[in-house]
Amino acid sequence: MERVRLLVFNAALGVLDYRVAERMTVEYGSVVVAPLGPRQVLGIVWEAERLSAQDVPASKLRPLLEVLPVPPLPAQLRRLIEWTADYYCAPLSSVARMALGSTAALRGGGTTTEYRLTGEEPKRMTPQRAAALDALQGEQGSIRELAELASVSEGVLRGMVGAGLLEPVMVDLDRPYPPARPDFAAPRLSEAQKEAADTFVAAVKDHAFAPFLLDGVTGSGKTECYFEAVAEALRLGRQVLVLLPEIALTENFLRRFEQRFGVAPILWHSSVKSSERRRAWRAIAHGEAQVVVGARSALFLPYASLGLIVVDEAHEVSFKQDDGVRYNARDVAVIRAKFEAIPVILASATPALESMQLAEAGVYRKIELPDRFGGAMLPEIEIIDLRKEVPERGRWLAPRLVEEMKDRLARGEQSLLFLNRRGYAPLTLCRHCGYRFQCPNCTAWLVEHRFSQRLACHHCGHEVPVPDACPECGTADCLVACGPGVERIADEVAEILPEARTALVTSDTMNTPEAIGDFVAKAEGGAINVIIGTQLVTKGYHFPELTLVGVIDADLGLEGGDLRAAERTYQQVAQVAGRAGRGEKPGEVLIQTRHPEASVIAALANGDRDAFYAAETESRRDAGAPPFGRWAAIIVSSEDQAEALSAARAIGGTAPNLPDMLVLGPAPAPLSLLRGRYRFRLLINARRSAELQKALRDWLEPLQFPRGVRVSIDIDPYSFV
Repeated sequence: MERVRLLVFNAALGVLDYRVAERMTVEYGSVVVAPLGPRQVLGIVWEAERLSAQDVPASKLRPLLEVLPVPPLPAQLRRLIEWTADYYCAPLSSVARMALGSTAALRGGGTTTEYRLTGEEPKRMTPQRAAALDALQGEQGSIRELAELASVSEGVLRGMVGAGLLEPVMVDLDRPYPPARPDFAAPRLSEAQKEAADTFVAAVKDHAFAPFLLDGVTGSGKTECYFEAVAEALRLGRQVLVLLPEIALTENFLRRFEQRFGVAPILWHSSVKSSERRRAWRAIAHGEAQVVVGARSALFLPYASLGLIVVDEAHEVSFKQDDGVRYNARDVAVIRAKFEAIPVILASATPALESMQLAEAGVYRKIELPDRFGGAMLPEIEIIDLRKEVPERGRWLAPRLVEEMKDRLARGEQSLLFLNRRGYAPLTLCRHCGYRFQCPNCTAWLVEHRFSQRLACHHCGHEVPVPDACPECGTADCLVACGPGVERIADEVAEILPEARTALVTSDTMNTPEAIGDFVAKAEGGAINVIIGTQLVTKGYHFPELTLVGVIDADLGLEGGDLRAAERTYQQVAQVAGRAGRGEKPGEVLIQTRHPEASVIAALANGDRDAFYAAETESRRDAGAPPFGRWAAIIVSSEDQAEALSAARAIGGTAPNLPDMLVLGPAPAPLSLLRGRYRFRLLINARRSAELQKALRDWLEPLQFPRGVRVSIDIDPYSFV
């Protein structure tokens, strides 16, 4: 090629044409360096016919500077990038950037210097050094990474290097990963599991697009089934991607994977240190990485020979990204499998309604595992009507739940209490003047955290110490915590069961893989009697001695008018209920509610999932909601409220009048102030047949907005705040 079209990573510039320098070889997908004014920019060589650009004479084209030493992005990945940008109305350059998840990896291999503790005793101890010595046991990384891990300055660590407390270690950036062995520890499968596994194995051998919905009750052994498909892909020399919704689930998954295949898989998520991301990216691009386990961003990596995609806990809301490119990794995984011509397995005990409908329509092939592995029984579920069984004054646990917990403690069994609310209390107010603590940056109350003695906003991260007096009226000792969070439940458990050993499992307390691993080891070893947690404990864990689950407030998720509120509540409660009775001992689930007549609560109590899905399906059909209709949101924000409102009204005033599309708004978003930006929202409800994305582009592209205004489009929104 003498002339190339380049996709550069700047949405304002879009695509540019360049000349190929003499003796330089480029291909479609090559990652190159090009001049742009006095600067140099990264870009990807793209098919010219697929991207429009300004027609520039060949004589005016500047030459490319360098082709970087990495394999070109495969055609299948380029088509996925185009599809994602088109479907989610996102800039092509923003989607393409996700494929280059480690720009450091583009410069080739080599070595880097990392540091680790020497084990020497310090001659001069400071509080910062003591904290670092405690936090860095068994850790290795760059000075910057270790400083973040230990919460100390880089200067403290450089001083420790000089004092001989940290030593440098040379690390090969491209050292190979140990190979996984497909036959390392073949499992004993039930007849139903073997039938499912054989179906997946055959699909991997066929190397054709085949979307599966693996619908199995909690404890049915879904992971063992798709592990057999992973093993077959390994035998055929192909790569595998397993997507998990939460980093918190990786520790448990890694252990199970290593027991089955002899080595740990390759990790890809935000907590992986930069040198490991660089190593992983290059191994993936060169086809040397066998199995990658990661968060949603792992979906866009440049796999050389992908043979299978698995989306575990496929119903999870966290697969939908709510900023930047607002894509749903579950849906994009199916599209990537289609472009790659490979099978994709969506595994869940509580599939999303959209997935169920696609299975009913025959688009997905549904594989069912209706029974728990090894003959274990599903738990008994009972409802506690809080209007009749009222907790003691100042407490949140109903008497029957307390008695069952005491019984489990006496029998040496474990209990789990679930409340999807972090902190001690969701609201703190002054009993004297009624002042409520609100975030200055968001339309949200500050949540009290007793462990850290802070009031925190869970949207922007703003924190302040808990004051001794009301900032409004100045009265001392007048602050009242309203409502329960998990910390308050933990305090209550400590009062009623002082001899019980408890664990608090939230994103505040389990914020590293090591902390999660320590919790799992203690729970499995019987060192914990009562687990109190948020949605982090609802999935993926298998504790044989856990026989009682208490849902503190089953109505919490039904608040707020969310389109999927009932579905999410059903999924969360069903998932946490599935933690009970997974071993030989039977399990019991007690659900505390003030609305036992609600359809979702009744379905949980009766164990009638089909009835719930049928009712939810009809209500969505009547509302023209997904999967029977389409939703999109336009979010307008600015630091200036008047400016945001003016822009939102300009958008609303030019809304297209189409017969298959209804525009609602603009109106203030429920979270009308977020991270210091005022927000207005328009909702679009369209029929399935509508050309929604084209209509949105034709509507918004001609409009001009002030520099401080941001306008973002959310296709198939999950968050309505």
